[in-house]
Parts: sequence; C-alpha cells; structure tokens
Amino acid sequence: MPKRRDFLKTLAGAALAGTCLPLAPVVFPNAAFAWTDAAPGDAETLYNGIVLSKPWPPERTTLPRDPVEPAYLAQPPNVIPIDLGRQLFVDDFLIAQTTLKRTYHQAKYFDQNPVLKPDRPWEMTEPNPTAMVFSDGVWFDPRDKLFKMWYMAGYVAGTGYATSKDGIRWEKPELDVIAGTNLVQKGRRDSGTVWIDDRADDPNQRYKMVLWTGGALDLFTSADGIHWNKAQRTGETGDRTTMFYNPFRKRWIYSLRAGIEGDPRVRRYWEAEDFVAGANWKELGDAALWTSADNLDPQRTDLKTRPQLYNLDCAAYESILLGLFTIWRGQPSDRAKPNEVCLGFSRDGFHWSRPDRRPFIPVSERHGDWNWGNVQSAGGGCLVLGDTLYFYCSGRAGIRGSSSSGVCSTGLATLRRDGFASMDAADSEGKLTTRPVRFSGKHLFVNADADEGELRVEALGGDGTVIAPLSRDQCRPIRTDSTLQEVQWSGAKDLAPLAGKPVAFRFALRRGSLFSFWISPDSKGASGGYVAAGGPAFSGPTDSVGRAASRPER
Repeated sequence: MPKRRDFLKTLAGAALAGTCLPLAPVVFPNAAFAWTDAAPGDAETLYNGIVLSKPWPPERTTLPRDPVEPAYLAQPPNVIPIDLGRQLFVDDFLIAQTTLKRTYHQAKYFDQNPVLKPDRPWEMTEPNPTAMVFSDGVWFDPRDKLFKMWYMAGYVAGTGYATSKDGIRWEKPELDVIAGTNLVQKGRRDSGTVWIDDRADDPNQRYKMVLWTGGALDLFTSADGIHWNKAQRTGETGDRTTMFYNPFRKRWIYSLRAGIEGDPRVRRYWEAEDFVAGANWKELGDAALWTSADNLDPQRTDLKTRPQLYNLDCAAYESILLGLFTIWRGQPSDRAKPNEVCLGFSRDGFHWSRPDRRPFIPVSERHGDWNWGNVQSAGGGCLVLGDTLYFYCSGRAGIRGSSSSGVCSTGLATLRRDGFASMDAADSEGKLTTRPVRFSGKHLFVNADADEGELRVEALGGDGTVIAPLSRDQCRPIRTDSTLQEVQWSGAKDLAPLAGKPVAFRFALRRGSLFSFWISPDSKGASGGYVAAGGPAFSGPTDSVGRAASRPER
C-alpha cells in the first residue's frame, strides 16, 4: 500500500493520465432532503432502491457506439438502502457532493506467474500446449476447504480439474473419469463456465457447468464437480458464450456471443430462474441485445482496428455486479490476439458504467512473456483472501511470426479488497457527502488508507445539519491503513438510534484514500455482501464474518 510520497506521485500521475476524476462540488439542495421513496407500483425494486423498467430486460433494436449513462446514475433513488454489502465509490451513485478526486486502479500481476502450466501428456496439444481458464472457473469451496480450478486441458480438447490449499501452488489429481488423468470431460470444446451453487435444493446440482460445442451450449450438473451429468442442450449461440449467477435478483444469466450489423462481437442477454429449464431460447434473436465495445474503447496504435467485445464474465462483489470485459483490439498477423480484460460496474445487473477504459489485466508487450497474447478472465470473477482480491486469468505466450496461441497458461493478478476505485485527498482536506441512505445496522466501517493523514466522519439529518454527537469534532480520527476500520464517536455508543431513518454521511479526508463504507449489525464488521468466488474465511457466498476475513491469510 503506497505511503504519502508514493500516493502523491500516483495521484499526480493519474490526473495527467485523465484517470483521476474530480467531481465538481455540488450544493446540497433542500429538496435532496425531502427523502420520500418513489412508489414502484408493481415494478421490481432492487436491494439498492433501483426500480427496474418494464419490460425487463429492456428491449433494444441496436447498440449505440457512444456510451449511455445508466438511468440509475442520472436519477438515483431518493433514499438508497445500504444494508447489503460494502458501498463502493466506483461511480457517483452514492455521492451527493465531493471535492475528493477519484482514481481507478489496475490489478498487479503475481511475480511468479503462471501458476498453472501445461505439463501433462493430454495438455501438450501442438502447437498450443494448454492449461488455461477460458472462463471455466476458479473457486474456494468452503465444504472441502480447497481452492478448485476447472480449465481447458489441451487446446479445445477437454476440461481439467486442479486443486490448491493456498491459491498459488496447484495440484492436478488423478481422477477416475478418464483413467490416469485429471480430466472431468474429454472432447472438443470452446468456452466454458463452472459455478458452485450453494443455494441448490438438489445436492446433485451443486456444481453447474456450460460448455460451448458446435453452435450451442451443453448444460451439465454435478454433486462433486468431477462427475458430470448432461442436463440439456440450448438453442443457438456464438462461441465464447458464458454464464453466471446474479444473486441480487436470483437469476441465471447467459452471456451470449452474437453479432449485429457492423459488429460481429456483441453480447445478448438471457435470464432464467431455473438453470436448466430456463435456458430455453431457440434463436439468438430471442435474447435481448445487451452490450458491446464502443467509441471510448481505445484502438491499438499498431493495428488501428475498432475494438470489439470478445467476452463478458460477471460476478457479484459486495453491493455491485462486476463485469470483466475482454476487449479484442484486432488480430495481428505475427502474434496472438492482444486481448485484455477491462472493468465495468452495474447496479441493476444489465446497464454498465465503464469509466476507466485502461486494461485492468493487460496483455504483455514483451515477446517471451507467458501473457504476450490473449489475456482473458476466469469464471467466478475473483476470490477474497484477507485484504486482497485474487483474479485468475489466461495468457498465451504466442509464436512470433504467427497468430497461433503458443503455450496457454493460467496466471494470477491481485488488487486491494474493494480497490477498484478510491476517493483521494492530498495535503489539503477534501470532503465527500453521500446521498441520503437508510440502514438497519449500527456500526459504521470504512476501507481507507489514512496512515499518513486523517479521516473523520459526521452524520447529517434531514435538514442537512449535523446530528449530535455524531459530528466531525467528536469523531475519533482514523490514522491507519485498513480494509476494515470501525468509525467511532465520543458520546455515542453506535448508530442504532438512526436505524431505519434517512441519513447522510460526510467524510473529511486529508492525505489519504477512501475505498468504501458500510453499516454492519455488529462490531465484527460483516458486510453481508457477496464475495464472488469466495475465500478461505467464508462459509458461503456472502461476508458473514467481517474482521476475521480481513486478516491476511497464512
């Protein structure tokens, strides 16, 4: 975590690069404190107060090349419920006014990549030996207390299975599916996704898998993630099609590769309550147009090709849906595709905000590196290990002078927990005031780096005045770097008297960064938010442990 001189250098550099976005100070109008909830009628209202439009998903006839701001950012709810998950500052949804500057952060590659290489006879498919996630899945399974990885074993030749105790050192166990191998599936396949479903009523369907073969998806279920039963074959879809579970709405979402006039790589969207029975589209046109690359995705200067959306993997992280956008920037004649993973954020599960178009997990530009070509994301999104997020990805070494993939491996990139975006202040104090929020808990927590500065917080009532004794002056200053730090005030035990009432928080920050805040029912700091593909501290899909999970894993 950067110290002050590094922080100021990073802040200045980000500003020059156009990635540190100051938000103009906004006068907090009295109307903002009317605090009446919109009447949704029979429309679906989400956990965060967003009311979904009708019909849902939205009907579109085309995808605009110029990005459109999600309606929930242009007109957020009058009062935002924040009981579910850490509240991240990846967009302006929670912010009424601020003089802080926003910085978006990129993941950092693990220095011992790749963590999984092709080294078994069935993986040594020439000229492309392969042991890579092509989405597939990387999860921490709380029942077995193991990291588990499903991956493409051999180039489009089968699906392998590996396990790990630490997420770094992986083993390929000998299984009984294909004797003498770690294969759970053999036969031509393209893209795939594996999901651990701890909500499944039937234990034989705890694990779910889709594989694209011959123009459609084959759906599988399993009790152990090793022995799979084919459940159904879907209607048509393009290759590199994947799926994920949206727990905010309890829907399985199929991210379908399709094409439209002028763009052969876009995404269509299909949602279903039942993983098998609901995957019943007949033609691609039955599914809603969803998203694509657009005019803000930069072209490579050496190719000058209009980017396209190669794939979209998603996962629920805390209070947002995280989108891992694999962006295709063209096909060189002398190297593998320089695909890269970029980020998007959604609060309604359909519309996206993509404020930072830099690669979150980039391709290497140095020949000889394991990821010189075609970096793509893993199913499940990310894992939470202590104060760190783990993002697994594929990379292809390529073959110079050829467009072939070469050796295909699996690597790891990391990020601070909640570290997608920070609200920053340098030497002079900056402030951030939230929109009106409502909660049922009683302990306020922050994820902040203020070990060479200071953070204080105050609570505001309906008329915009400070609620005593929850003032800035009575707030015990935070002067530490922590992904989980409770905010406390002299003269106030907790926030219980404000539960259920609209409140705004004003953060005052000097020389530091604020990543998120949340209200927890107890002093452990559990957020109740989703933890994507899990982690060693968690017994299920949400954070119910709080402080215990923030300790670095040993």
